Formats: sequence, structure tokens, C-alpha cells
Amino acid sequence: MKQMLARLGVAACVAVTALSGAADFAFAQGMDIYVGPGRHRPPPPDYDRPPPRFDRRGCDPRQAVDVARSYGLRRARVVDVTPRRVIVDGFGRRGPDTMMFANVRGCPLLGR
Repeated sequence: MKQMLARLGVAACVAVTALSGAADFAFAQGMDIYVGPGRHRPPPPDYDRPPPRFDRRGCDPRQAVDVARSYGLRRARVVDVTPRRVIVDGFGRRGPDTMMFANVRGCPLLGR
């Protein structure tokens, strides 16, 4: 009788061990492990401040060149900057080409 209870106890231990191993794999996706002082980090020091404003309100010549290149102008370079427009020269598909951009934020295209 003692041997049968001992065998049942060993069988129960083996069954519990096998079931607990299967349960670990099933719950692995819902488990999070955090190492450190806490779960959340504090926000950076400038989190509540508004984004910086730039003093330059007009079209940056480098931005005008980038926009001209995106329109397909090769070897683009700034030729003239006036209070109203930025002029960029380069080469298009048919030869030399000129693009004019408004000297405001965003560099909208005025003409080719």
C-alpha cells in the first residue's frame, strides 16, 4: 500500500511539473519584466515647453535648392536672393533652367 501511494505521489509530481511548464509558455506573451527603479521614466526636462521658434521667417536658400532638386533640377545653385523671391539655376531635361521661389516659409514655387 505504501509503494502504491509513493508511485501515485511521484506520478502527481510529474503531472504537475509537466502542466506548469506548459502554462509558462502560454503566459509568456503577457508577462513584462522591468529592471530598474520603476516602470516609467520621467519625461525629459523640456517636455512641457513649446517647440523652439526660429527667427528666420523666409525661405532658406538651402531649402530652395533642395526643393528645386526634388522638382528634377540638376546641379542646382542659388543665383539671387531678394526680399520677395529666391532664384535657383540648374539643368533640367531640356537644358538650362531657372526656378523662382517665394521668400516665405516653406519656399512655394512661383514659376519656372
